Parts: sequence; C-alpha cells; structure tokens
Amino acid sequence: MASERGIVFHPAAVLRQKAKPVAKVDGFVVELVRDMHRLAKEYDGIGLAAPQVGESLRVFVTCALYGEPERAFINPRIELSGAIVGDDEGCLSLPEIRAEIMRPPVAKITALDLEGNEFTLEREGIWARVWQHEYDHLEGVMIIDRMRPLDKLANRRALRDLERSVERSGGR
Repeated sequence: MASERGIVFHPAAVLRQKAKPVAKVDGFVVELVRDMHRLAKEYDGIGLAAPQVGESLRVFVTCALYGEPERAFINPRIELSGAIVGDDEGCLSLPEIRAEIMRPPVAKITALDLEGNEFTLEREGIWARVWQHEYDHLEGVMIIDRMRPLDKLANRRALRDLERSVERSGGR
C-alpha cells in the first residue's frame, strides 16, 4: 500500500509539539523513514523531521549530499559548541520563507539507526546546521522562532499567506 504522507505546513499543530521518543525501531519507523527520505528528495530538502510529515516522533533524516550518505536519526541527542554564526536557512514546512539563523557551528549527535544501533557523529558547517534545524523540529521549534525581528517583518506577508492557505486546505 502506498503511503499518503506529505509535507505538513505551518501553522499545523504537530509542528509545535515536542515529539515523542521512538519506543522501538520497527516496520512503522522504517516505513516512516522511507517516506521521509522520498519527500525530502522530492522537495529538494537536505533533511526532514517526522513532525513535518505529521508524525510526532523523535526521528529525522538527512539526504546523501556534501560527501555524507543518506541517514536516519532516531531519538537523537545533540551537543553544540563554538561561537554562534549566522547563515541562510529555509524550511520545507515554510515554503518561500528564508532568513539568516544564528547557530553554533559544531554539533555532536548521538542517535539510533534503522537497525536500532547507537551511533555518534560530529560535524561542523552545513551538517551541524542541518542537524540543529531538524532537532529543533523535534522540540516544536521552527526557524520563525529563531529569526531576528527584521527578518520576521520581512517575512510577515509570506507567513500570513501560508497560514491562510493552510487554513483553507485543512493543514496540507
């Protein structure tokens, strides 16, 4: 049976909930990760978190880019370090909205893979930023929460238009 999952757009409630831990890496989680990878590629994303496809679970994926393989991060824990730097970010749940987001440049992440094995990675630059962005989704935090006031003002109309279109479409 083909999955009907799609990208969930702001202001859907699931995007603001703290996601629940995955109790067991089972067939449901494997199928969820498969759908998330498909959608991330389909929408030209670098990563995607489970709440962005309507599942309040602590799972995110990253695509095979910049020398890294496709990965799943289940029940991730993250440690950040370094002097905060800004860079441009967008979000699949906030189409047409971009802003400079300030984040630490180094991230160390520990998570489970699809076989239920724990792994730890440390990266700086783009991957540290992507992990933080996706981890934020698991905490119910979005880039609009991290925008500077001027960026919020610049994106006000796009946000209002998105909220209205989502209200009309019932969440997708």
